[in-house]
Amino acid sequence: MDTRSVRRELHRIPEIGFKEFKTQRYLLHFIEQLPQERLEIKTWRTGILVRVSGENPSKTIGYRTDIDGLPINEETGYDYQSDHEGYMHACGHDFHMTIALSLLEYYANHKVKDNLLFIFQPAEEGPGGALPMLKSEELTAWKPDQMVALHIAPEYPVGTIATRPGLLFANTSELFINLKGKGGHAAYPHHTRDMVVAASHLVTQFQSIVARNVDPLDSAVVTVGKIEGGTKQNIIAETARVEGTIRTLTADSMSLVKKRIEAIVKGIEASFECEASIDYGSNYYQVYNDTELVRAFMEEARKLSDIAVVECREAMTGEDFGYFLKEIPGFMFWLGVNSESGLHSSTLKPDEGAIDTAVHVMTAYLNKIAN
Repeated sequence: MDTRSVRRELHRIPEIGFKEFKTQRYLLHFIEQLPQERLEIKTWRTGILVRVSGENPSKTIGYRTDIDGLPINEETGYDYQSDHEGYMHACGHDFHMTIALSLLEYYANHKVKDNLLFIFQPAEEGPGGALPMLKSEELTAWKPDQMVALHIAPEYPVGTIATRPGLLFANTSELFINLKGKGGHAAYPHHTRDMVVAASHLVTQFQSIVARNVDPLDSAVVTVGKIEGGTKQNIIAETARVEGTIRTLTADSMSLVKKRIEAIVKGIEASFECEASIDYGSNYYQVYNDTELVRAFMEEARKLSDIAVVECREAMTGEDFGYFLKEIPGFMFWLGVNSESGLHSSTLKPDEGAIDTAVHVMTAYLNKIAN
């Protein structure tokens, strides 16, 4: 398999969650060209499950990749830039899929004792594909005994992997708040209920949540990244919309932060005589690595002379792989790709040499635990 060609072909066709139709067709075509003697294939919406039957299985080991892109205009300058205007693989899912296909090709041609399950999951970036896929009949029938996944890390050099026991990624939630008051002429504010002012007070009050409600020894983030309101400089705004994100290191803190947001919003409704609605959008459960499994993985990886293993800190990033780990023991690790631009950047340019690193690490690990 020419991994670079596959990655570049996938890079050209980014699609958003549950609309990965071309991506699914590409993946299925590749999978169907492999030796089929020990493969079983199922589809779920735009996702795919492929089970590789072991010689004498006592367990099933799951490997998950995400397959969706992001609504970002690409500015990499690649000659294989996205063919889908306004969409880009800006989070490395083209890398993730290529690595999964390379591993699947290897195990379609190399026998192991235990079953392997390759999960091509849609909608990781939203609205969230892990939880409904986990509950699907298709995955329930093939539910693995343990799970592994990786995510590219622009800040680490190629040849480096990073992970840790316990919490790796935070609990996350989107946040959308709509405010409705009464618009009118700027010269007659007493006849209106101004939602630009209401939204401004709302955002200001949010700053007290982490500072005054969250345990100082815990961590949380409430970020408002976008405010919309009004139509013209001399018209008082009838509506406003606030969009943001919540990140916490514990599930209890997430519940606390949401409770405080709801209380503050009710206060804004009373203070400004307006109506408000809250939508938490996509919610992702924390990625919590199984201590025993991740330490065994790190130990195996350290045996490889060309791999550097880093025990990293937890991060406030979100990943819906956490839903798998909530029910199935496993872990996730960072894969260094040495990019100046970060995740979700329009100029993200990961080093393709990292694909070989990931395949090398994962085949060594799976050959150890699946035999």
